Amino acid sequence: MNKTTALITAGTLGLTFSATLMAADDYITLASTTSTENSGLFDAIIPAFSEETGIDVRVVAVGTGQAFEIGRRGDADSLLVHDTAGEEQFVADGYATERLNVMYNDFVIVGPSDDPAGIRDSETVVDAMQRIAESESPFASRGDDSGTNRAELRLWEDAGVTPQGEWYRELGSGMGPTLNTAAGMDAYTFTDRATWVAFDNPQDLTLLFEGDEALFNQYGSLLLSAERHPHLKHDLAAQWHEWLVSEQGQQAIADFEVDDQQLFFPNAE
Repeated sequence: MNKTTALITAGTLGLTFSATLMAADDYITLASTTSTENSGLFDAIIPAFSEETGIDVRVVAVGTGQAFEIGRRGDADSLLVHDTAGEEQFVADGYATERLNVMYNDFVIVGPSDDPAGIRDSETVVDAMQRIAESESPFASRGDDSGTNRAELRLWEDAGVTPQGEWYRELGSGMGPTLNTAAGMDAYTFTDRATWVAFDNPQDLTLLFEGDEALFNQYGSLLLSAERHPHLKHDLAAQWHEWLVSEQGQQAIADFEVDDQQLFFPNAE
């Protein structure tokens, strides 16, 4: 190999190596909920985003409370969670500069088909929770400070109930494992509809209560603060944040179905 050929070869290898490094860095870490992950939503929409932008999204699926903590530490580039009050506080505390509505669905209560607490006849979700507590029917709670768990606890408070005793089991688990446990112990549980529809081990569990306005479940995207965490991939995360509320992103969310059911409904503002 002559000197000219060697220089050309070295230059080509250098460019290839640089391109490889750039490609390897074209991803963001997204802290999001187990409900969005377990339902299969990300498997459906991330490829569309990646095809359009060249950016991969690597999901860390945790409860919303844990996602907030990951964001506070600067260990994720973006958050997609479902606790509007907590998200607004996250912005107020300076950890994020913007919060956007992305999509919504609803919560439901599932339980054993014989419905020992009689919640099928309830007119409101508060009444349903009171019936479960008064009958001391087994109830499996996520108990993990997730958005679902936070919503559940607010409803117990609205019902005037402090859930405790042998009938109330706090599991510290994600939604899928909590549903599995509830199925195994013939217990009631509070779940987002998307995970319930995608759940493949219901055993004797069935959907028993739905439709109350108090069961509305809003999801939001958070644009993290560059001032607070300058090391994050803010430019890439901003593209994800903006794509979610774009026409393309909202359509991808609307198109996602399981068993011919639409699980999330876009509502960007």
